[in-house]
Amino acid sequence: MFNRRKFLQSSLFASTGWVMKDHLSPILKKTTVNKPIVISTWNFGKAANAGAWEILSKQGRALDAVEAGVKIPEADPKNHSIGYGGLPDRDGHVTLDACIMDEKSNCGSVMCLEHVTHAISVARLVMEKTPHIILAGEGALQFALANGFKKENLLTPESEKIWKDWLKTAKYEPVINIENKVYDSNGKPLMPGGPYNHDTIGMLALDSSGNMSGACTTSGMAFKMRGRVGDSPVIGAGLFVDNEVGGATSTGVGEEVIRIVGSHLVVELMRQGVGPEEACKKAVERIVSRDPEKAKTLQVGFLALKNDGTYGAYCIQKGFNYAVHSGTEEKIYDSESWFK
Repeated sequence: MFNRRKFLQSSLFASTGWVMKDHLSPILKKTTVNKPIVISTWNFGKAANAGAWEILSKQGRALDAVEAGVKIPEADPKNHSIGYGGLPDRDGHVTLDACIMDEKSNCGSVMCLEHVTHAISVARLVMEKTPHIILAGEGALQFALANGFKKENLLTPESEKIWKDWLKTAKYEPVINIENKVYDSNGKPLMPGGPYNHDTIGMLALDSSGNMSGACTTSGMAFKMRGRVGDSPVIGAGLFVDNEVGGATSTGVGEEVIRIVGSHLVVELMRQGVGPEEACKKAVERIVSRDPEKAKTLQVGFLALKNDGTYGAYCIQKGFNYAVHSGTEEKIYDSESWFK
């Protein structure tokens, strides 16, 4: 005999069980995360990644890895856009900018730092030893010297020669130097083969514990006005990390990145479910849409890493590349671009 009450009870329990099972399935579902992994801007990021991988491959912390990684190009006198040997401002001063950010949103930054090669390490100490996020200029140098860093001359003979050649015809006005167009008075490239004015290494790493950190360091735009600061040391512009979502970094003309708070924008787009490359593309679109004609003379690139280990990049002009190092690959990729 049909019992309506028992039928309803059994149907309710069955549907409840189905709902509970459906609710729990995302939790119970196993997912594979590509970790550890480190990515960085430009082909010189390959050597930087190798330094970071030394730490990541031994279950080290992402924060230690990104600091160790970017210190490699900072110390390379042949790299004229970062650290020792970086091209000076218009007055001949080599000034460095850097920032670092860990999985807990702790961050530190230095701007217009002179006489210290490893700006990234000073930025980390600002994060760990002060109540502040940013130290600049003389204050940043004073802090670095007080913490054991040695004062040194960052202007190498090669960089000084490039600067003096540029001075022969340069006008003292705030004209943005377009990447790959640093010439002498005869129209000859001052640094044949590059990297010219790439101006940044940004690095993001995901460690074996699933924590992410990022670092960004530069000597800034070649022959910039004294005191100019780009996006590289600005948290949210040149670098941003959110452990629940992922991280992003940028390279190129920093003024344009700052206008849209670029790296933060990329991370927020990933939070909404947009993939890394597409998030970088949308950030580029925002720059291009502001002034399409101006965009034809600019280079900006974004690089992003999600907390599942997927990554991607996008830039305005062709020519931006990035380096990846994980347990399965060590490779340099060319970024997709807005202008083909």
